[in-house]
Amino acid sequence: MNAVTAVHPDQRPYDPMKAFFRQQLDRYANRLGELEFLLSREDIMQDMQQFLVLSREHSDVAAVAQRWGRYQQREADRIAALELLAGAAADPEMAAMASEEIDLAAAELTQLETELQRMLLPKDPDDDRNAFLEIRAGTGGDESALFAADLVRMYTRYCERRGWKAEIISESASELGGFKDIVLRVSGAHVYGALKFESGGHRVQRVPATETQGRIHTSACTVAVLAEPDESVAVLINPADLRIDTYRASGAGGQHINKTDSAVRITHLPTGIVAECQDDRSQHRNKARALQVLSARIQEKDRVERAARDAAQRKSLIGSGDRSDRIRTYNFPQGRLTDHRINLTLYKLLTIMEGDLHDVVQALQAAQSAEQLAALELGTPG
Repeated sequence: MNAVTAVHPDQRPYDPMKAFFRQQLDRYANRLGELEFLLSREDIMQDMQQFLVLSREHSDVAAVAQRWGRYQQREADRIAALELLAGAAADPEMAAMASEEIDLAAAELTQLETELQRMLLPKDPDDDRNAFLEIRAGTGGDESALFAADLVRMYTRYCERRGWKAEIISESASELGGFKDIVLRVSGAHVYGALKFESGGHRVQRVPATETQGRIHTSACTVAVLAEPDESVAVLINPADLRIDTYRASGAGGQHINKTDSAVRITHLPTGIVAECQDDRSQHRNKARALQVLSARIQEKDRVERAARDAAQRKSLIGSGDRSDRIRTYNFPQGRLTDHRINLTLYKLLTIMEGDLHDVVQALQAAQSAEQLAALELGTPG
């Protein structure tokens, strides 16, 4: 070993994976064998529901096990190359070849370790769901309502970039063309996982269009992102706990006024939570959609209450869903967006307001991953 150190005194900064992560990854390899056995059994193949559940798990576990196998192979390659280098002092060509292999293996091992650690992170089962995006004007009067409309535009443009569909469920317009409140349903791949960090207080600093003396005003909106529950969850709500009211919906500026009471408002009596939908001309479809929104709000209320009971899990502001938090400031005079939870500042506010949220979302996801990794390591025994 001393000979190796002498020949290659500062090998590429490759730090062998910690024992805790190795133990976790070995479990995936073992579980893969169990799943392959279970999926080969006739009784499980005949139970389609169980077969699909195990098949999905097999797909996830196999992906981790495959990367872990590659990591172990490259680790063995690196050790072999180090041994070759140690015995190749008299053969410069062989030493150069071994040294190159050491470098290549170390670089790939670092990349594989990052991928594997990310794969080990606990997954939010709601991340793949569609979402309801609620935006409400707060302090600031008309300017707050106009900022709510700007946020709707920003999120709608972001949805277009991601190939998602955004549709209005309900809205309450202000006199100057803004929104007092609005609810959007966003559908597509991994919607909730990307948008969930948007929940909270959004503050804007700018000169309003109605300001004649050029003074900067501060106003705010609140955003709430709710995972769309399974239809089966909505059905679990006791009908006796609901009060359903119908009313006549009206379109923007009095246009397209429905001549029937097709709009629906549903109140969950035990909690006082209300949801409404007036987007469709069909009362039946509006009722079904309002019931989905209501179920999502009840689910979110339960989620927040569970988190509040566990103070340790709520230490981080990321993803806390506490709508009283001021999570972000949009400063138009400086062209600056600041996310206060992770001290992120970007000087490209105008492009962000056009839907370029990629850097913001990615930074928030990375911060959560780093926090989860730290928690994973702290939870290791001994």
